[in-house]
Amino acid sequence: MVKVYSTPTCPWCKKVKDYLNSKNVPFTDVNVAEDADQRKEMMELSGQGGVPVINIYGHIVVGFNKEEIDRLIVAEKVH
Repeated sequence: MVKVYSTPTCPWCKKVKDYLNSKNVPFTDVNVAEDADQRKEMMELSGQGGVPVINIYGHIVVGFNKEEIDRLIVAEKVH
């Protein structure tokens, strides 16, 4: 499962979601500006309050790190 913690005004969040869509990777988008429980979860997982934070099969990626996203997606498809 892939989950993107984002806010509606974050341009990097949009880039992450567009990139995942371009790779045909299904994901859940969580608006942490409106959902306090999800914001708390994101902060516990990442140790910070900035977005985007991506949870890729239990691995946390902070920011739009294309190389790390690709690595984790490929690794999961191999399993």
